[in-house]
Amino acid sequence: MTSDNLAEQIKTLYERDQRTKTKAISLTDIPTSYDAMTSEWLSHFLCADIAGAKVTDFHFGPADDGSTNRRQIFLAYNEVGQSARLPTSIFCKGSFDLMNRMNLGLCGAAHGEITFYSKIRDLLDIDAPRAYHAAYDPQSFASVVLLEDLTGKVAFCSHNTEITKGRAQSMVRQMASYHTSMSGHPGIIERGFGLPTFVEFWQRIEAQVFMEKSSNDGFLAAEDVIPPRLFARFPEVYPATQRAVAQHSELPWTLIHSDVHLKNWYVRGGDEMGLPDWHTCSAGHWSRDFAYAISVALTPENRRHWEQDLLQLYLSEIQSRGGPKIDFNDAWNLYRSQLFPALAFWTNTLCPSDMQPQNMQPQDAAREFIRRVACAIDDLDAFDAF
Repeated sequence: MTSDNLAEQIKTLYERDQRTKTKAISLTDIPTSYDAMTSEWLSHFLCADIAGAKVTDFHFGPADDGSTNRRQIFLAYNEVGQSARLPTSIFCKGSFDLMNRMNLGLCGAAHGEITFYSKIRDLLDIDAPRAYHAAYDPQSFASVVLLEDLTGKVAFCSHNTEITKGRAQSMVRQMASYHTSMSGHPGIIERGFGLPTFVEFWQRIEAQVFMEKSSNDGFLAAEDVIPPRLFARFPEVYPATQRAVAQHSELPWTLIHSDVHLKNWYVRGGDEMGLPDWHTCSAGHWSRDFAYAISVALTPENRRHWEQDLLQLYLSEIQSRGGPKIDFNDAWNLYRSQLFPALAFWTNTLCPSDMQPQNMQPQDAAREFIRRVACAIDDLDAFDAF
């Protein structure tokens, strides 16, 4: 289906949902807005293991809209539910507004996060929230994920969060854990989970949300934070991005998160890191996640001091968990080349296409992350990595 046809389908079904305003009641219903949720619907997922327990009332926290529509949901139960100490709050992510459905539907991200939380999460020994429920409508792309509420238990990161070397090492260990766990898994290798490959995912966002134009527009708009030597090579940047994406066709696959920017991490305790957002997960090579996480999370100064040590740690973690021994020089070149798709995710965010939400991320965050990845590309002469 072409992007125009799929967009028209999503728009038509969104308008239908706005007219009908159907309430979510049964187990298989997918709410089309926060107003469509009911106590009966929530009870299916929060009270399933406690006979006689019911959600009796609920209300929402403040709106937090970006690539998804996010809310805390505060819950009240009958006496049975109260006695069972069921959660008094959960965190919900949905795609209820038109542009959110467009964004998740056109690039295929709706399937990614639902699949992660319904089929993959419990296979992994990582710090990520547990889900009570995850589902989406493959026609309208209304989606909903009900997660444990981590408010007050973790600190969610922003572009201003300081990532110490200890925190960076924790990020590396988390990535090595899920990469090793899913390496060779039939759900990834034989496509049993139905996840796209990273190449397929990239081709979809090029075709459906015009990735090349928006990332080029964002690159030009960010001239003041891009090293002059790199900016002068603008015509070469997106072709290098495409070459880096194409590398995934020739490299071994595992589960990759694919969008491991700093705002998708949280800190638990002093230095332990976790990953709550999985909507762009796919089957690809580990170097995508490593290059993206390290270049975006660290200031250029700290990256320059720590990146080789962090890559050595990653390779050691992979081997100690039963994975292969990977040559450092080969890994280093892949790290360098995979910086280009990391940059494109943020130049796109700075100047999103008309098919994407315009408020996916604050402009200051986008510009800071562009600065960090662009500095890495320049520092490491990444054009020469191929």
